Amino acid sequence: MRDFGKEGTGVWLKLAVVAVTAVWGLVIDVPALAQPSGDLHWVGTWATATVARDPRVETDFRGRPLSEPPLNFSDQTLRQIVRTTTSGSRVRVAVSNTFGSAPLSVGGASVARRDSEATIVASSTRNLTFGGKPQIVIPAGTYILSDPVDFTVSAASDLAVDLYLPDDTGTGASPLTMHTVGVQTNYVSEKGNHVGSENLPVMTTTQSWFFLSRVEVMAPASVGVVVAFGDSITDGTRSTPDTNNRWPNHLSKRLMEQGMNMGVLNTGIAANRVLGEWRGVNALARFARDVLTQSGVTHVVVLEGINDLRRDPAVTAEDLIWGYRQLIARAHARGIRIYGATLLPCEGSGRWTPEVETKRQALNDWIRTSGAYDGVIDFDAAVRDPSAISKMLSQYDSSDHIHPSDAGYKAMADAISLGLFAVD
Repeated sequence: MRDFGKEGTGVWLKLAVVAVTAVWGLVIDVPALAQPSGDLHWVGTWATATVARDPRVETDFRGRPLSEPPLNFSDQTLRQIVRTTTSGSRVRVAVSNTFGSAPLSVGGASVARRDSEATIVASSTRNLTFGGKPQIVIPAGTYILSDPVDFTVSAASDLAVDLYLPDDTGTGASPLTMHTVGVQTNYVSEKGNHVGSENLPVMTTTQSWFFLSRVEVMAPASVGVVVAFGDSITDGTRSTPDTNNRWPNHLSKRLMEQGMNMGVLNTGIAANRVLGEWRGVNALARFARDVLTQSGVTHVVVLEGINDLRRDPAVTAEDLIWGYRQLIARAHARGIRIYGATLLPCEGSGRWTPEVETKRQALNDWIRTSGAYDGVIDFDAAVRDPSAISKMLSQYDSSDHIHPSDAGYKAMADAISLGLFAVD
């Protein structure tokens, strides 16, 4: 099993180097995008992990038939809502065509404070430019950072990022770069460029994010960033939409309450695996893009592996430990502290077996005792039923026996020692 994904990971990393080089080749001549000097630097205040979606797809990521045609865009404006986690004095946005096989045209973009639903605070709107121009054509396989704009961002606030897409994304075969399980309502306009309009004329809504991968702010050099890296349990699946009840949201709230100014970035992908493919590329392949290249990253929490056990009986605890060691080595090579989170109980969920439980217990024992990680976060102990440790406590179970409820996600965050995130 240990050869599983090695070759693909190596190829991906080579491609990643090419892609990053291409990105900086496109923006390096723009003085405004240079890293600030002195006691300020760029940090992520919000991020998501992206996946590819065929524009003609007829099933969802679980293979179930769609009840209506897949969402595509043509001469329309997307207004996408993001929840900030740290404050800053300037802002820039990453627009992504990472999984596209053809160029992506963006005819306009802006950032503003959200008022309510699809309405923004008009006086707060800042138009975004790319190399000084309001439009950009993003090459296939990469992302683009907007020029920075002066914009005071407060932590725990909602920003609205507008993107006008003039071309029809439903023609051709270029995949759409998106994040599927957003549990956040985003808005799609009627025809036309409505970037920056106070009241967006809404045609439909979606709980996914499209072409948007992160928002960064300029903050003091003392501000660090923790990346929550994992699967659907980090993504917040089955949490209440539009309430920011994912465990990384609750962690961010706790940090703010203690006066610890840190970005918390959620790069979970529902159905993701460490070694194999199910939804999104495997964790080994995406770690560089979704963790190591995040601006200001100082810490990462890894909660992933239960899908490997449930989906592939051939995967052993030793295989996953090998994968975890790969992530640890890569984080340490960048000077990033990496913490291992124990896998949650899941008896009663689909594909659970006693063999899955045996492997889960072995993995959790290794995470707790090996010393390989820089620290341990015991999510398992926080939510398990003491009288049946292979199950979640009922009040923490969303009812599918694998994803926590809102209360369960909060219990996970409450179990984290905030001392783990002190920045030297």
